[in-house]
Amino acid sequence: MSLDPTVFADYLIRTRWFGGKGRPFTVAGAQVVGEVPGRTDEDGPHVVVHLVEVRYDDTEGGTELYQVPLAFYEHPQGRLDHAFVGWWEDETYGWVHAYDALHDRESMAYWLRSFDRAADGQVDPDSVLQFHRLPGYDLDLGAHSSLFSGQQSNSSVAFGEDSIMKVFRKVTPGVNPDIQIHEVLTNAGSDHVAALYGWLDAVVDVGEGPTTMQLAMLQRFLRTATDGWDLALASVRNLFAEPEVHANESGGDFAAEAARLGEALAEVHDVLATHFPTETRGPEATAALARAMTARLDAALVAVPELAPFADRLRSVFDAVATLDELEVQTIHGDLHLGQTLRTSLGWKIVDFEGEPAKPLAERLLPDSRWRDVAGMLRSFDYAPRVALHGLHPESESGNEDEDELRQQRAAEWANRARNHFLVAYAGDLTDAQRLLLDAYVADKAVYETVYEARNRPAWLDIPLEAVARIGAP
Repeated sequence: MSLDPTVFADYLIRTRWFGGKGRPFTVAGAQVVGEVPGRTDEDGPHVVVHLVEVRYDDTEGGTELYQVPLAFYEHPQGRLDHAFVGWWEDETYGWVHAYDALHDRESMAYWLRSFDRAADGQVDPDSVLQFHRLPGYDLDLGAHSSLFSGQQSNSSVAFGEDSIMKVFRKVTPGVNPDIQIHEVLTNAGSDHVAALYGWLDAVVDVGEGPTTMQLAMLQRFLRTATDGWDLALASVRNLFAEPEVHANESGGDFAAEAARLGEALAEVHDVLATHFPTETRGPEATAALARAMTARLDAALVAVPELAPFADRLRSVFDAVATLDELEVQTIHGDLHLGQTLRTSLGWKIVDFEGEPAKPLAERLLPDSRWRDVAGMLRSFDYAPRVALHGLHPESESGNEDEDELRQQRAAEWANRARNHFLVAYAGDLTDAQRLLLDAYVADKAVYETVYEARNRPAWLDIPLEAVARIGAP
């Protein structure tokens, strides 16, 4: 197949999910993985999955691999102009007009039919692309596809109100933890995830020999779900509408929801500890963790000079971790915050078990302390009311300083109640060692947030800085 790399380069920079925006790069190559089966007539598109290798030309360098499924049509498709990638002469299909297949309902119907056939063990032995299904659910093959907008790292396609497919855009050889963990939790009957229906993988060679690469997953579509972050912001705004009323007396109180979320996370962690290896590590592990946290602080001090007044207190928190005798680790979420949760009519669901996207896959698969997940959620509870405050008029323009001060107090009340109810529901009374470890993970997360905000949203830098100022304070 004759693929012009510049065609892919021009398309990548127009997408939301490409992670290299602003960096100089070249497309080092595009590899055809295979054609998705399911073509029912000669006028239908050929759907071909490609892996596009991007090489960065700046001082940081490095390479990344992106998945770009294309729909090949003989003639232009005006309805898909927004998803046009390019046109070229193909040795198999002749001159083709190529579109991002995830925008095309006909192409998505191929994927859905392939998942359906996999339930009966219908596998094409000559195809590199292999669709897998878990038993117990019949797909709605008549459902139309709809591509979600706004996603930044992956692409999700809903099939009516029946199922949703997440297509991993930036891919890495090996097991994807999102699929791996969802499979275990689904088979265990967990009520706190969207059930996994199936996944797509392929054995490909990207330079180090043939290896399995997982490309997509199909799940239950949670039709009634509300994003946890959006729900929290709505709660805070209700509270701010009547700032004279205390949080515990307001319709904007979030404490009960936070408690239910704490219970859900505890149950998920317990199931993961049952089905994945756990380990109790000795003092060398706590010392290594303390060194890693301190190293991240040292790097952050270079990027965010405003951290300097709090550096000694932060180091004391991290140094205390090294005094612990043991560290229990297991499989966890790895990147937990309110935006990774959904509130449905059936309770809280936790989503996106990929871990921190910036970390290498091998590192994301490693066991970690469950207190990292807890700390991530506690920091998210702190963020919600302060982000809502940023959405209001600044104090100098509000015309009512007393009301502004009341909202500041209510923001602190809301966050404290959410954190406390979540933590009590998750763990009950903490031991001294658990409290020490949790405090360190919270501090480590807040330090990370200062760097992120300084680089991406300087107007929000005060949010993590306020949290850092409270850590270790008298």
